[in-house]
Amino acid sequence: MSERRLISSGSTFEREIGYSRAVVDGDWVHVSGTTGFDYSSMTISDDVVAQARQCWVNIDAALREAGAGVADVVRVRYLLPDAGDFEPCWPVLREWLGDVRPAATMQVCGLSDPRMRIEIEVTARRRKSSDLGWPS
Repeated sequence: MSERRLISSGSTFEREIGYSRAVVDGDWVHVSGTTGFDYSSMTISDDVVAQARQCWVNIDAALREAGAGVADVVRVRYLLPDAGDFEPCWPVLREWLGDVRPAATMQVCGLSDPRMRIEIEVTARRRKSSDLGWPS
């Protein structure tokens, strides 16, 4: 039986809606759609680029807690209410994933809070040390 573990960011949304920031299932890590909220203060910037950066800070924290990292990301989905907001975020996305280059999709859709300008969801596969060329 594979390991299944729930990870929380401490966001009030998780408790209120009934979901986890991430779920670890064996070697797989499924990170929920993550917005640019700073969960320590439950604040969000008006700037889409700042939100994209905070999304990655939040995703990185969930991946680390799961025993993975951004280098393990195999799939990413970008959700934005305004397609015009996507290109300004590209430098931030490249900063985090430029060497990783996972499969990716960008979708224009409504988000649950009008302050949210981008939401990012990722799937990662934790690599065993042998997969990384490290000694076991």
